[in-house]
Amino acid sequence: MAAPPARLIVASSETSSDLRYATQFLVSDPVIFLDHKGKRTLVLSDLEIDRGKREAQVEEIVPLSDLNRSLKNGNGDPTLSESVARFLHQRRLKKVHVPSDFPLGLARHLEAAGFELVPVEGLFYPEREFKSSAEIKLVQRALRITQTGMARGFEVLHATTIGPRRALLWGGKKLTSEILRAEIDSAILRAGGQPAHTIVAGGNQACDPHERGHGPLFADSLIILDIFPRDATTGYFGDLTRTVVRGRASDAQRQLWQTVLAGQRLALQKMKPGLAGATLHQEVKDFFTREGYPTALRDGRWGGFFHGTGHGLGLDIHEIPRFGKTTFRPGQVLTVEPGLYYYGLGGVRHEDVVTITDQGIKMLSSHPKPLEI
Repeated sequence: MAAPPARLIVASSETSSDLRYATQFLVSDPVIFLDHKGKRTLVLSDLEIDRGKREAQVEEIVPLSDLNRSLKNGNGDPTLSESVARFLHQRRLKKVHVPSDFPLGLARHLEAAGFELVPVEGLFYPEREFKSSAEIKLVQRALRITQTGMARGFEVLHATTIGPRRALLWGGKKLTSEILRAEIDSAILRAGGQPAHTIVAGGNQACDPHERGHGPLFADSLIILDIFPRDATTGYFGDLTRTVVRGRASDAQRQLWQTVLAGQRLALQKMKPGLAGATLHQEVKDFFTREGYPTALRDGRWGGFFHGTGHGLGLDIHEIPRFGKTTFRPGQVLTVEPGLYYYGLGGVRHEDVVTITDQGIKMLSSHPKPLEI
């Protein structure tokens, strides 16, 4: 059997989930990492050495100052490119596999120095797609942080009163998407999470699924709360969406909300190993059409169910597997988040997180789904 290839990453673990996965070490500046012949090596600055020895899950730590000492000349400290080249030369490596997002300038420097770089598409560590029991617990921890944020959103909405023109008032002032988002994000920070582009979108704004929301929120209007923070300690993401009305839902709003909930339940009931995600997505879309909610482009605007049923979740908010491109297998962790959006009526999305098991699925998220608050 051929030996596994040498794998090189030059990045910070804030931006490289592959580095975070391989080392379980959080570092904000780019570092050199090599995985070769069963040994994982980190090259760290003197600033990070002691912390790295305590926290990094690697077999070897090399001081960057030692590596650079022989490179110093009258032109000052060596560049990162020069340090990486010297490190590979010391390890007698001429060919390394690198992530597909490896820095272009660094790649050209190394190639000019005679090294061969092989970019790896997809996950640099394919095993990341299948979460261990320990990783699933980390996702659940991130989801508990997420649920804390959702609970705060519900709490603030419940405390509002209805003012002129149906505007929601909180503490005597108009409640806006920005204010409610700040309350949700503050709760997440206190719970140990890092908020990431939380969505608080009401009315027609919610018909654009990635619209974060802005301006006043109104009573008797559908409001989408989509919260997806990162656990500041572990790096794993949570993801949860609820759609609520502060006040009374109309018959049309209630029907839309219940139909999306039924679509999500259909998906959750049918998910199991061996089923193609694309097949399940189409079943949900067909169900919505039969219920009177087709997906179509009207006056230049999409209406209906025009995004994916879910996505992989882990150290990235959207990671492999892609829902519509995979066949479900045990160990995968995915969101399930169908939605319907019609301008003039509003948008509805329900989102939860599951892991695929040998028999079907296990729910990882748990939070109430009220329509009216």
